[in-house]
Amino acid sequence: MATNIIDGKKVAGILRQQVREDVQEWVGRGNRHPKLQAILIGNDPASRTYVGAKTKACKEVGIESETATYPDTISVRELKDEIINFNRDDDIDGILLQLPLPGHLHPSQLIETIDHRKDVDGFHPMNVGRLAVGQPTFRSCTPAGILELFRYYSVMTKGKHAVVVGASNIVGSPMAIMLSRENDNGKATTTLCHKYTRNLTQHTIQADILVVAVGSPKLITGQMIKEGVVIIDVGINRVSDADSEKGYKLVGDCDFDSVCEKASLITPVPGGVGPMTVAMLMKNTLLAAKNSIYPKD
Repeated sequence: MATNIIDGKKVAGILRQQVREDVQEWVGRGNRHPKLQAILIGNDPASRTYVGAKTKACKEVGIESETATYPDTISVRELKDEIINFNRDDDIDGILLQLPLPGHLHPSQLIETIDHRKDVDGFHPMNVGRLAVGQPTFRSCTPAGILELFRYYSVMTKGKHAVVVGASNIVGSPMAIMLSRENDNGKATTTLCHKYTRNLTQHTIQADILVVAVGSPKLITGQMIKEGVVIIDVGINRVSDADSEKGYKLVGDCDFDSVCEKASLITPVPGGVGPMTVAMLMKNTLLAAKNSIYPKD
């Protein structure tokens, strides 16, 4: 592996080992194993793969998990009732609603139905609001995982110019908040770009740290960045590849070959950010079990 490649699998493995030891210590004190409840709608192959990876990680660290699967014809009301039942189950610590959802299901309505004390994805408005004002909360797993990568690779954010491309509620917006906060992982001058940003290059070429989470293959090229930039590529895109047995390959939002030559550090796709997202979900589930953020009434 090239010296400037960020090894997300390695760092995620270290984090999972820490969670495994913390779970063992927690259970050794007489507590039950933490439990994650996953909710899967329909038969989307990618969603099934993602949920499978998360439940496998749970088993590795000693977290119990169950997956409730529903047809893509389920109504909003029916799904809300199911979520409410999970909220009421004291044996469930974390609830994971796998996205994306079928078109008739509105993610915001369903995420708000999840008890914020069990929102281990960090998507509930209560948790997003606490993040924005710097209070303890469940942090969105992908941005939180990126900060763990910065910590491991000694990437300093204080005083740097960070540019985030993509303003989703899952990655871009919370990433911008975390980078700009007045804490040890933030204090960066942060620019948030999105699909309506004009002259994108004039922003990206100024970045000391560039986080790209758009879902657009090879959007960022070598001509759009400066020498020495740290690049975090969150995009996962399938593109046709006649040489692959599957007929496709996974690429990020950056043109890897052209940006890799100029970046001081860069995440590969796959194997960069993805494993970190899963590791942070494990960490949040353990936090939920300990009630260290939101003690039960």
